[in-house]
Formats: sequence, C-alpha cells, structure tokens
Amino acid sequence: MTAALSLQELAADIAREAGELARLRRAEGVSLAATKSTIADIVTEADREVEALIRARLSAERPGDGFLGEESGGGDGTTGVTWVVDPIDGTVNYAYGLPAYSVSVAAVEGGADPNTWRPLAAAVYAPVLRELFTAGRGEGAWRDGMRLAVTAETPAGALLATGFGYDPATHDGDLLTVRQIMPLARDLRRIGSAALDLSYVAAGRLDGYFERGLKPWDFAAGALLVAEAGGVVTRLDTASDRPMLVAAGAALHARLSGILDKDI
Repeated sequence: MTAALSLQELAADIAREAGELARLRRAEGVSLAATKSTIADIVTEADREVEALIRARLSAERPGDGFLGEESGGGDGTTGVTWVVDPIDGTVNYAYGLPAYSVSVAAVEGGADPNTWRPLAAAVYAPVLRELFTAGRGEGAWRDGMRLAVTAETPAGALLATGFGYDPATHDGDLLTVRQIMPLARDLRRIGSAALDLSYVAAGRLDGYFERGLKPWDFAAGALLVAEAGGVVTRLDTASDRPMLVAAGAALHARLSGILDKDI
C-alpha cells in the first residue's frame, strides 16, 4: 500500500465517522454557537464537536502530524504532513436543514500555506446522501468505488457552479464576475459547499467551478479530487485577500481563466 493510499483510507474513515456525527446532531436540532466574519457567517455547536472528533482521531492515529481546522486553528507537526479540515462545509445549509453540506478532510505535505503545500490525500463525505468522494495522489479520484473523471467537452455550454462571500461589500464584484462568465455557461448552480462543488466537478456532475475568497480548508480536499479526476485547479490573484479558485477540465479551465484573469 502506498503512503498516499494509506492516508486516503484514514481520511475516508474519519470523514465518514465525522459526517455521521454531524447528521445525528442535525436531526437533534441545531444550536448556533457564534458568528465569524459577518453576522451571516455562522458557527454551530456541531461544527466544533465534529472538528474535535476529527482532531482526536488524527491525534490518536498520527500524533506527529500537523493540523489546520476551520474552527480550532492550526498546529505544526514533526512528520511533514498536515491535515486540513472543514468539519461542516456548508454550515448555513446545515443550519437551515438543506442537505448540501459535507465533511472535508485532506492531508498535505508541508504546512498550512496552500501556495506551498503538496496534496496527498482527500475525502469529502456528504452525510445526507451517504456519498463518499476520495482521492490519493497518483491513485485517482473515486466515489464509493467508482472512478471519477471530469467533463472533457461542453458543446452545449458549461454547467458551472460558484459561491458568494458573506460580506455584502463583495457581492457586486461577485455578480459582475458571474455576468462575465455567463456567455460560457449552459446554466449556473450555487450549491453552498465548496467541497461538494469540487467533488461534483471531479464526478462530471458539474463542468466547472469558480469562487473568490475560499479558505484553505474549503478546497484542500476538493482540489485534489479534481486533479486526480483529470481536471485542472488553479488559484488566481493569490496576493490578494480574496484569491479566485478555478476548477474544470483542461479546455474549459483555460477559457474560464482567460476571462477571470481579465477580471482581476
């Protein structure tokens, strides 16, 4: 078994266990714990509990690894491997009872800076749908045992997904970006979980995805899924506080990036 595959299996096992806890807590009722960047950017008690479970599992299984989580922050390790975790990606969906949320667990070589890390393994678990997406570096991307591949051609226009920041001051710019992209689009989806958006690009359910302002834990797992499914993932304008992430098959990625580069 390769090291990447071993990490992939651990990520999958932890993501599934964490996702089942999140689903159980949602059925019991959601308690809001705090807001983050804005009043619309919420944290639930379940976010914190699920991340604590993930962190405890990783501490027990791989005590020397580093950790970067959305809720509890980071810590350096001694092995060169860092786990990048979003315990509930799509928290607003989760709080409202919408099923489009996921647990995202990734292992990367290096520290917490996505500009320098090397993705190793990934798992994204959608608890309501009971779907598990996994990838290991050089091992391909998979959904419940089926190998994934990105869309190669979009003759009728691309089915695209995006998202918007929680700060109202960014909405006009995000909507302008959408208007510039729409000539390429068959239609547009706004699912509310970046990890699921990227998983769906890897699975060919979406042709492409773009979004500004994602945090490392939003895309660490999903980006490897897309790459291992034959797609391309890049981050534009990384010197800004809201870089643009673009994910798609190679041909569509080039067209999207050509438009989005001009928008920066």
